[in-house]
Amino acid sequence: MQDGTLHSPGNFEETIILRGDVYAAQCPTRQLLDRVGDKWSVLILTLIGEKSIRFNELKRNINGISQKMLSQTLRSLERDGLVIRTVEQTMPVAVSYGITPLGAELLSTLQALINWAETRMNAVSAAQILYDQRKETD
Repeated sequence: MQDGTLHSPGNFEETIILRGDVYAAQCPTRQLLDRVGDKWSVLILTLIGEKSIRFNELKRNINGISQKMLSQTLRSLERDGLVIRTVEQTMPVAVSYGITPLGAELLSTLQALINWAETRMNAVSAAQILYDQRKETD
């Protein structure tokens, strides 16, 4: 058996990647968490998860994102296998973005966080107000 290979009874041998130090800049896990935790990726995945969508429609629906940032984030999500870019040979050429099975899996995992944020925002806002009031008196 090779190093990094785990043999489980009843299963084929399967290669596992040992966890790295997620606090190290070059750790693949950290890099993926950085991608998911950036300012725009979750919003883009949420929209693309509903249906395939064109670039300008994404830009219209995500308030505050620049064309450059949308392009960069879409390229990164595509590189990570979370988004698929489809070019339609029309005049003019039409490009749409859809979610991959891997992206859909991530989105379903993120849905619990999205639901928590939507239902707990009032509690977070109340905590922020209390914090700001305490800081004013310090």
